Amino acid sequence: MVTLPPIAPMLASPGRLPLPGGDDRWAVETKQDGQRVLARLPGDGTALFRSRSGENITSAYPELQALGEEFRGAPAILDGEIVALDESGRADFGRLESRMGLVRSPAAVVGRAARRAPVHLVLFDVVFLGADSLLTAPYAERRHALESLELSGACWSVPAAVVGSSARALEATRAAGLEGIVCKRLTSRYEPGVRSRSWIKIRNLVTTDAVIGGWTPGRGRLTGLPGALLLGQRHEGRLRYVGSVGTGWSERERADLSALLSVAATTDCPFTPVPLITGAHWVLPRLVGEVTYATRTRAGYLRHPSWHRLRPDLAPEDIA
Repeated sequence: MVTLPPIAPMLASPGRLPLPGGDDRWAVETKQDGQRVLARLPGDGTALFRSRSGENITSAYPELQALGEEFRGAPAILDGEIVALDESGRADFGRLESRMGLVRSPAAVVGRAARRAPVHLVLFDVVFLGADSLLTAPYAERRHALESLELSGACWSVPAAVVGSSARALEATRAAGLEGIVCKRLTSRYEPGVRSRSWIKIRNLVTTDAVIGGWTPGRGRLTGLPGALLLGQRHEGRLRYVGSVGTGWSERERADLSALLSVAATTDCPFTPVPLITGAHWVLPRLVGEVTYATRTRAGYLRHPSWHRLRPDLAPEDIA
């Protein structure tokens, strides 16, 4: 029996187009909005799934266990992402969240959740196969090995990767409402645990305006300053909480915002319903900010928001 080595997932660095050296040196994959996983398949018909942190999350996804049968007698370690699809066939992270916290839950609870929100395993790399490590093999060779396995099941698949056409691929994901693309250098080796420039993730970003309704304190050197702003948008006449943003501003902008927020301090939460946020400081909903984000959850919360600028030219009551 082959002993599978411990391997941490390789990570992509954020970037933008054009790609270094030209499109013909890169493969382009659709960026998945789910939970990163390494599938460890020892060859005895079983499957073990570890998250990016190394946690064993196998018990949360019983419908993926059958993948082990595909590798009986042929050990492997596959890299991929677990997603939950909405009615349109798009990855829905909000739906997946209902499954992610069930690792230690009773099997009956997990089973009910699996029926409500079934998952699909998107496979995009193979780093160990048979008795051989493929860590030093170039991406193009690993991709060929993965595709040759012909993995296509009810709960797993290997989506296409294309060489070149990165701009068209990014636009296609934007039009489809997807998160973006991941570009992988054809000659790159697999670098466990490394955020490498050989893999570049490019997100489709959306710009929106939101009302500042509160803030949460920063820590360490940011003690006394806002660590994140609490944002809302109008819906049916109410200011509804849509998430928090804690990145994208300079030190000067953070200090300026802190001064403005102190003037607008109030004990009343401006959001309806009141969000459960530990340590929140509420402010009168007078300030409007512009943020960018990748997608929204099913509940309407912003995913991966980043601060852009204040919008003193906009009235809070007009922000929807």
